[in-house]
Amino acid sequence: MQESFSICRHHGHHHHDHSHEHARGGAPGPGEYAPALVEFRRSGLTESVHRGAIAVCTPDGKRSRGLGHPAMPTFMRSAAKPLQALPLITSGAAKRYGLTPAELAAVCGSLNGEDFQIEAVKSIMGKAGLDVGLLDCGPAWPLHRETYKAMRAAGQKPTPLHNTCAGKHAAMLVLCAFHGWPTEDYLSPRHPVQKLILETVALMSHYPMEQIGIGVDGCGAPVFRTPLVALAGAYARLAAPDQAELEPAMSEAVKELMAACLAHPEMIAGTGRICTRLMQAAPGVLLAKAGSEGSYALALPQQGLGVALNIEDGGVRALGPAVTETLHELGILGHEALEGPLADLHRPQISNHRGKKVCDLQAVFEL
Repeated sequence: MQESFSICRHHGHHHHDHSHEHARGGAPGPGEYAPALVEFRRSGLTESVHRGAIAVCTPDGKRSRGLGHPAMPTFMRSAAKPLQALPLITSGAAKRYGLTPAELAAVCGSLNGEDFQIEAVKSIMGKAGLDVGLLDCGPAWPLHRETYKAMRAAGQKPTPLHNTCAGKHAAMLVLCAFHGWPTEDYLSPRHPVQKLILETVALMSHYPMEQIGIGVDGCGAPVFRTPLVALAGAYARLAAPDQAELEPAMSEAVKELMAACLAHPEMIAGTGRICTRLMQAAPGVLLAKAGSEGSYALALPQQGLGVALNIEDGGVRALGPAVTETLHELGILGHEALEGPLADLHRPQISNHRGKKVCDLQAVFEL
């Protein structure tokens, strides 16, 4: 049954039934309506708990299923990347510079720093006549362990190309090249490329632009905070643009971007990472995108649903159990996957110093 919670697009008022009412009104405070999602168990006994909220939305922004408070304030972090990438297509820049589907997927990803991903970022920049030295995301060691170890062994230093946000920054610079905007200070919220991205995030989230909280991400770019349900709604519109109130050009852009992402899960994160593994386990049926600090989003095109999840304490270790259990409850992942190739995500086992498995993490909710 659909609940009546929705966000008023123009005024940002929260309309909901009385089952969601609480004393102060507005957004929930810490600990409010944050049920246990994942338990850390030692020798079968609960030792600690990760609480949070999950929202499952249809493209009209209505919450069809969920746990916890739907207005839980959530920084999108890297889950915003597919939304931020849309202006590349709607502007015509992707077409003018001949960006491939793999390159479009790369700008949506939190990259591992693997060689094939670095080559994609270089290609994107080169097609727009941009020098890679313009990337202002800062140098960072690659998340891919083998690449990291090889670089250390060779005495190499990390560069901005190895930064997990290099693809997103390349996209911002390509938009600057396309529109003739200055590349200097492209991370400032006052820069036209950031204004365009904020407008797009607001449009896709159905949330008033002036009410979106703006922070600074680890890579220096503006990052957006909305109610959890707004992020779920944005991903529902990625999943089913024809059912959303989008202009035809935006709807077509969403379809092109989603097709690129679904075809190239290796660009969304990389070898061994949760997003890529989930997408490869259920080919063509989901876009999985981690945020950071416990946020996560899923677009499910076959069901026309968007999912947003927030682990309240930011505990990344809880994401595997929480996200895989959510996908199981929604009928995307079966027992074969959860007990087979994804078992280490669904129920991670932790060994002690003697090599004996003594702890595990387990989802403890039903949607």
